[in-house]
Amino acid sequence: MRTEITVRPTPTKDGFSCQVEIKEARGRSSHLVRVSDDELRRYGRGRGVEELVTASFWFLLEREPPSSILAAFDLSTIGRYFPEFEERI
Repeated sequence: MRTEITVRPTPTKDGFSCQVEIKEARGRSSHLVRVSDDELRRYGRGRGVEELVTASFWFLLEREPPSSILAAFDLSTIGRYFPEFEERI
């Protein structure tokens, strides 16, 4: 089984709350990612929130297993752990 990432965004007053599920042969993990309107403009570069969050999770999975990804976080948190995030995303 290959890795699958499912993103379900829900609009909030200042952006989106995204429920993310990662499925792979070793199991599943769930995550809640908050994406503000500012973060969407900053990192999205014309992409929609679902595409941005999916790309962000592929970025994370290249660096760590799903079990190491925080259960809930703001999208900009990724840059604190991986300074190259903004450039690479």
